[in-house]
Amino acid sequence: MVRWDARLGSQWKEYQGSKNWEGLLHPLDDNLRAEILRYGKFVEATYNSFDFDPSSPTYATCRFSKQSLLSKSGLQKSGYTVTKNLHATSGVTLPRWTKRLPRWVSNRSSWIGYVAVCEDEEEVARLGRRDVVVAFRGTATCMEWVENLRASLTHLPNSSATSNVAVQRGFLSLYTSNNSTSCSLQDEIREEISRIIDSYGCTDRNPLSLTITGHSLGAALATLVAYDITTMFNHGPLVTVISFGGPRVGNQSFRHQVEKRGSKVLRIVNSDDIITKVPGFVIEDDMADDEHVQLAGVCLPSWLTKSVEHTKWVYADVGSELQLCSGDSPLISSRSNTNVSTCHDLETYLQLVKSCINTAECPLKKTAKKLLSRENSRDLSVT
Repeated sequence: MVRWDARLGSQWKEYQGSKNWEGLLHPLDDNLRAEILRYGKFVEATYNSFDFDPSSPTYATCRFSKQSLLSKSGLQKSGYTVTKNLHATSGVTLPRWTKRLPRWVSNRSSWIGYVAVCEDEEEVARLGRRDVVVAFRGTATCMEWVENLRASLTHLPNSSATSNVAVQRGFLSLYTSNNSTSCSLQDEIREEISRIIDSYGCTDRNPLSLTITGHSLGAALATLVAYDITTMFNHGPLVTVISFGGPRVGNQSFRHQVEKRGSKVLRIVNSDDIITKVPGFVIEDDMADDEHVQLAGVCLPSWLTKSVEHTKWVYADVGSELQLCSGDSPLISSRSNTNVSTCHDLETYLQLVKSCINTAECPLKKTAKKLLSRENSRDLSVT
């Protein structure tokens, strides 16, 4: 049973990753599991609030007002108040012939999430600080899919020319692009976080945390936001990313800069989810020797990988990882419709976290498998 009322108190920084979740992941700490699930519900609210109907005049917008968003999407007693709606804009220029297509196909700007502040003083006391949540949904529109496919790395603006920091082109486009009617997601977030810090302050006496969470595309944007915020605010709050099923975002230089600036990233990964293994490939330098390098799990001569490193397809995973496996979960693997989509679904991720099924040996794993085996045996005996 997951407890939602645990008092984190002075330990809140550890649960936000100040020590990179050392000793909390394997086995999964009960309080951390509850926190992951809690933030997962904030992401779930983005899907519940989004208008997916392309025939609707309000397609790709938020179906609820800021005041009612959380209550109407299942978070009535969260203690948080939505302060800002967030929008992402695609920077892709479409050919003229696309104007003949339905308007929803070329819709460039869409509602993608929100900022919420914990304003309930009892919840602030339980958490040990005032928490700010930035939550993002995953891919939903045609133009977002187009941006996903722009998978090569591109140099990150405003980073040192010698740092070689690069991120996925499409994700960066969705974060920084604007148009005549919409400012960029980057500008929306910078403005709102600046306002919140000015309003509430960020001191040892009144601590403030920034938790950025998202699923799929939203997980990638969450990592970009963490990098951006820690670059913009020198003495800002502790910045933590809780990502679900996120693709790779940037290269090794990007990972180093994220870590150097103090952002804490916890990636929740289903090993059966292909999205977490793209785009590009990873050079596993921690397994390298003088003559060989691990490239996407394959041992290659180091001379060959040196030339590969300078391409626009070598990525690096960022932060700490909680690896789950839907194949090891009887509740999920027993479903007849388990497929690529199911493995990537946010609901699957939350179920895996809740069930404490991870690839490290879990006390529930063997028991669950035995129970499922018994049920299957009974079914066979009946037939």
